[in-house]
Amino acid sequence: MANRRLDEGREGTLHCLTKRRKPVQRFPAALFGRVPPGKTWHMSDWIDSEGYRANVGIVLMRDTGEVFLGQRAGGRGWQFPQGGVRQGEPVEQALYRELQEEIGLVREHVAMVASTTDWIRYRLPKRYVRRGRGPTCIGQKQRWFLLRLAVPEASAEFSFTHTSEPEFDGWRWANYWEPVREVIYFKRPVYVRMLNELASAAFPNGAPPLPEWWQTEIAATAED
Repeated sequence: MANRRLDEGREGTLHCLTKRRKPVQRFPAALFGRVPPGKTWHMSDWIDSEGYRANVGIVLMRDTGEVFLGQRAGGRGWQFPQGGVRQGEPVEQALYRELQEEIGLVREHVAMVASTTDWIRYRLPKRYVRRGRGPTCIGQKQRWFLLRLAVPEASAEFSFTHTSEPEFDGWRWANYWEPVREVIYFKRPVYVRMLNELASAAFPNGAPPLPEWWQTEIAATAED
């Protein structure tokens, strides 16, 4: 594992893993709807009657309150782990499957803290809508889960080799609100809503203050 400096303005340490490709609500998952080059569309993906692909998203937090943020393979930005729900697959089962496929952790590494109460939907820009291969997907509907790392960090070895098409090739810990600024523009409203909903469970004594750029970023997102 190697460390690289982050771009100016970003906090934390970037962890880069060498890619080795191999086949392959409170409790007591593909970025685009089209198939990117080199990716495979699964006939088992659950796309509802309105054209929304069911998806689970993962917010993994460590004891300091920072969250796991993955660098998409090929330097295509940053986002939380997420992935599609298969036809007939229980949502919680999809959560743990994607946890292992995306970042190499299993159920025993984490503790469930909370989830969003309902699906959160977003539509894809027209240029990302997949047509001509299976059901048309116009966007995603996502259930988000807040997980807390339940083992010492040294025991949680993040790995991106559990799928033949890794989503990430690097990662870092980030401030709770920072992913809103890092994710692709059309997903920012989802991140804002989801992080706000999960904040009370993540920080029972009060969430960290919003960053100075928050209002400007939210206003810019509303204009897109």
